Amino acid sequence: MKNNILAIVVLFSLSFTSFGQLKAVDYKDGEQLLKGWSGKPEKILKNKPGVLILPAWMGIDDHAKESAVELSKLGYQTFVADIYGVGNMPTNFSEAGQKAGYYKKNINDYQKRIQLALDQLIVQGANPDEIVVMGYCFGGTGAVEAARSNMKVKGIVSFHGGLGRDESRTVEPIASRVLVLHGADDPYVSEKEVKAFQDEMRTAKADWEMVYFANAVHSFTDKNAGTDNSKGAAYNEKADKRSWKELIRFLNDVL
Repeated sequence: MKNNILAIVVLFSLSFTSFGQLKAVDYKDGEQLLKGWSGKPEKILKNKPGVLILPAWMGIDDHAKESAVELSKLGYQTFVADIYGVGNMPTNFSEAGQKAGYYKKNINDYQKRIQLALDQLIVQGANPDEIVVMGYCFGGTGAVEAARSNMKVKGIVSFHGGLGRDESRTVEPIASRVLVLHGADDPYVSEKEVKAFQDEMRTAKADWEMVYFANAVHSFTDKNAGTDNSKGAAYNEKADKRSWKELIRFLNDVL
């Protein structure tokens, strides 16, 4: 019994240590309640920069929260967006695929949820002129959409995100900086999709970068994805660490 109690206390302490700096924030899209997570910087930087974090397809997870905490330690106001809404979190990959697929198809709805989260980041204290949007997988797709729709942000960063775009959509000029961090062996993003994205960036006159990571497939920053590249999605420690350094470099350069 004592051991069980001790284990619970340890787990609670770890959770508090990891996410204690984050505050749950309720906001709405019409009647749909949304719950994001706000991170206050430990030491506020002079220009009060902010980073909006878009989670992967399972919704708000520890990975997104950990990123918020780490960036807040560096002086950034952070906010983890709730795309699906309270009561709509997927419970398995099949549900996640369906829910993420809806927003990829109904891109205006996705962009609206991103903008609402961006508004909350500003309400929480971020300078509206000093913001970067970043995202993982499905969230990486969202970050690219933030650039495509020319949300008022200085830059976007996509970690192993989808890059596809409906060819019927008009390519508009992109004002924000764009950084795509991509697994060189990602089977879910075809060479055709990569080429089309790069051509789109050129047409949009974007200031863009694309960094490839060797031996990395989809989800290379996700520690819960296993390490078997043959499955198409797997964690890669080197790519994870190197991509984070690329993010920090980009933030230092842009904000």
